Amino acid sequence: MFKKSDLTKIKKQGSIVFKSKLLSGLSLTERYELLQLCHRRRYKQGEYIFFQNDPGTGMYFIEDGKVELTVANNLEEGEEDQFSVVIEAPREIGTMSIGYEIRRMSTAKCLTDCVLLGFFKPDFETLKKRHPETAVKFLEAISIRVMKQLELSLRKLTEVTDTKTAFSIQFESQYQIEDNE
Repeated sequence: MFKKSDLTKIKKQGSIVFKSKLLSGLSLTERYELLQLCHRRRYKQGEYIFFQNDPGTGMYFIEDGKVELTVANNLEEGEEDQFSVVIEAPREIGTMSIGYEIRRMSTAKCLTDCVLLGFFKPDFETLKKRHPETAVKFLEAISIRVMKQLELSLRKLTEVTDTKTAFSIQFESQYQIEDNE
């Protein structure tokens, strides 16, 4: 099935893909198919990967290093409120940009020198053509993660407000999305 040189190449290219919880439902072969479409990129400490409100063009697997995701909330002129979280290997960032037309919800900045595997929309289109079953499984994994995030966010929102407010926000946003389609 695989030659020894293929397995060595996979390991060198990015063991992150094999440790990724997002990809845990994919077989070794399917992970290999996905890995072949990823682009290895090196970033220096302090370098930005993407900015909040940029178009989402793809996702990244963090192979090595630490990335800070920051969400800025503009209050009044000149004031800014920020929230940030540090993500490190073996994790992913920007997953919702695969399969969904959304803008970046945060800014991603390297806190250390980083090695990332980029997987972009054209790569996903290639995966769909070459290995449609793998593409479906990958998109399902992303969708499950997004739905779990929505569920957890709704529960937290219920804790800090009340059930009526939390669900009214969810339903209002659902109908705003439908009205804008």
